[in-house]
Amino acid sequence: MTRIRKEPNKYWSKESKLKMIKEVLNGKSSEEVAKENDISGGMLRNWIIKYDKYGEQSLENMKKPGNPLVKYSNKKNLTDIETLEYENMKLRIENELLKKRIPNER
Repeated sequence: MTRIRKEPNKYWSKESKLKMIKEVLNGKSSEEVAKENDISGGMLRNWIIKYDKYGEQSLENMKKPGNPLVKYSNKKNLTDIETLEYENMKLRIENELLKKRIPNER
């Protein structure tokens, strides 16, 4: 059965994930634990598999890459330092893109 959610994705801390995993390992069914915590059974099973393979460290949330320019582009009035940081960041990104496009010729 598919659930349709209208609220944004929920953040699950390492401790919350570990608590749910321990409940399953102590005998509760994964479906029961998933329903109690309002998550999908598949997500819980994935956490359990990661925990079994790689341990507690695998339950930590990874920082997702994003657009580094967003914090500057959303502001209307930038300070002088922020303006310079913004321009510097744009040039670094442009430089990296050019490096990828132009093959190393030796």
